Amino acid sequence: MLLTPHARSPRRLKAAALLASAVSVCLVAASAPATPLGVGDRLFPHLGNPGYDVASYDLAFTYPGSNSKPLKAVTTIDAWTTTELDRINLDFAHGKVDSVEVDGEPATFTGVGEDLVVTPEEPLPGGSWMRITVQHTSDPVPAQGRDGGWVRTTDGLAMANQADAAHLVFPCNDHPSDKAMFTIRVTAPDGYTAVANGLPTGVDRVAGETTWTYRTQHPMATELTQVSIGRSTVLHRTGPHGLPVRDVVPTKHREALEPWLEKTPDQISWMESKIGRYPFETYGLLMADAGTGFELETQTLSLFERDLFTEPAYPKWYVESIMVHELAHQWFGDSVSPRNWSDLWLNEGHATWYEALYAEEKADRPMETRMKAAYGASDRWRAAGGPPATPKAPNPGQKISIFRPNVYDGAALVLYALREEIGRPAFQGLERAWVSRHEDGVATTADFVALAEEISGRDLGGFFQDWLYGEKTPPMPGHPDWKSVAIPKAATGKAAK
Repeated sequence: MLLTPHARSPRRLKAAALLASAVSVCLVAASAPATPLGVGDRLFPHLGNPGYDVASYDLAFTYPGSNSKPLKAVTTIDAWTTTELDRINLDFAHGKVDSVEVDGEPATFTGVGEDLVVTPEEPLPGGSWMRITVQHTSDPVPAQGRDGGWVRTTDGLAMANQADAAHLVFPCNDHPSDKAMFTIRVTAPDGYTAVANGLPTGVDRVAGETTWTYRTQHPMATELTQVSIGRSTVLHRTGPHGLPVRDVVPTKHREALEPWLEKTPDQISWMESKIGRYPFETYGLLMADAGTGFELETQTLSLFERDLFTEPAYPKWYVESIMVHELAHQWFGDSVSPRNWSDLWLNEGHATWYEALYAEEKADRPMETRMKAAYGASDRWRAAGGPPATPKAPNPGQKISIFRPNVYDGAALVLYALREEIGRPAFQGLERAWVSRHEDGVATTADFVALAEEISGRDLGGFFQDWLYGEKTPPMPGHPDWKSVAIPKAATGKAAK
C-alpha cells in the first residue's frame, strides 16, 4: 500500500492536543544523552532504528567532477511514526551534516556512534506522518576501517552498500526490514552520465550540468541502492514481455562488452521459466571499471566488475552463471528481502542454486557433482562460519565477511537436500510460491519453513533444524554414501587464533 502525505494541523497544535499529559515526560527524556539505537539484528545490533517506518526516500546528489571530493547531498525521508518519538535516530556515519528539518521546522542534531540523532521542536505522536530533510555531504573517499559505500571507478562512482554501508552514503534506516520507495536525482558536469535504480523520469540540462532523475516502482532495501556516475554509455534492449533492459558500460569498452550483455534477455526468460515473471520494472548490468572483488545485486541494476567479462582466464560458462546468480537475486533478496541478516542464506543459497542449475542445463556442469563437493566441505564451512541460518558475526571492520561459503554453496546444499526430501514437483511449487507470496516484502527463515511444510504437506521441523542450525551436516537424503570431512580439533583451534 502506497502511503501518501495528507493534510494535517501544525505539529505544535497536534502535539498539544494528543500529548498534553505526556510532553513533560518526553522533554525529560530528551534531556538524556543521545544514544545509538538498532532494531536488534543478531549480526548487526546497532543497524536500523526503531520507532518509525520509512515510506520513501528522495536522494539528491551533486557530483563535483572528482571522485575524491565530497558530493553535496539532500536526503528527504517520509515516514510513519510507529510510536511516540522525542528523538529520531537515523543511520549516517560518513559525511558532514549542515542542517536538519522535521516537517519544515529546524531540528537539532548530533552524531553518536554511527547514528545521526535528530531532536524535533516538539515530540512526534505515534501513528503520524513525518518528513525529515537532511542537508549533508556524501564522501566518496572510503571510511577508515569500513567496507562499502561509494565505489570509486576509473571515471566516476558507483555504489556497493551491502550489508550495512548505505548509511556511509546517505542518512537512512539502514536495515533490509524497512523497505521504501526511492527517487534519486544526480547532478553532474556535462560529459558524465548518471544512472540509478528504477526508471528515468526526467533529464534537465542547465549551464554545463545535467540532472538525471530516477524513480523505483517497487519498494527497495537501502543496501540495494545504486547510483552510477561516469563517462558511460547506456545501452537499451528489450527483454521478455516488453521489459526494458538497460546496461551501463564504460564508453570505451562498449563493443567488447556487447556480446555478454546481449545474453541478458534470454537469461531473464530462463529464470522466468523456473520461478515466474521478473518482479521489477527494468533490469540491466552496470559494468564498473573498479576492483571490488565481488558482484552485487543492486535492485534493477546489478553491479559487475568489468574484468569479469574481459579477463580470458574466466570460462564462458562460469561468467554466464555469475550473471544468472545476480539476476536470481532480483527475486531472492531484492523482491523478497531478509527480515534479519541471519536470513541471508535465503538470498545467497537461492542465487547459488540457480547459478548452478543454469550451468547444469546450459553448460553440462552437473548440479549433483557440485553439491557432492559442497557436502564434502560442509562441516568445515559450518565450523568456520556457523550453520547456514545462524552465521557467525562479521569480523571487526569487515562487515562483508558474513558472506562466507556456508551461505553460498552451503545454503544451496540445504536446498538440494530439501528437493531430495520432498521431491522435485513440491520443490518447484515451493520456489514459485515463495517469490509470489512474499513479493515486494520481507520474510524470514521461519516463513520459508512454514511454506515448505504447507506445499509438501509434511512436518519438516526436524529436517530444517538439522540442516539450518546443526553444527554437523546431516546425512544427504538419497545419497547415504556422501561424506563430509571435518577439521581436526587441533587444526580448528589453530585457525581460530
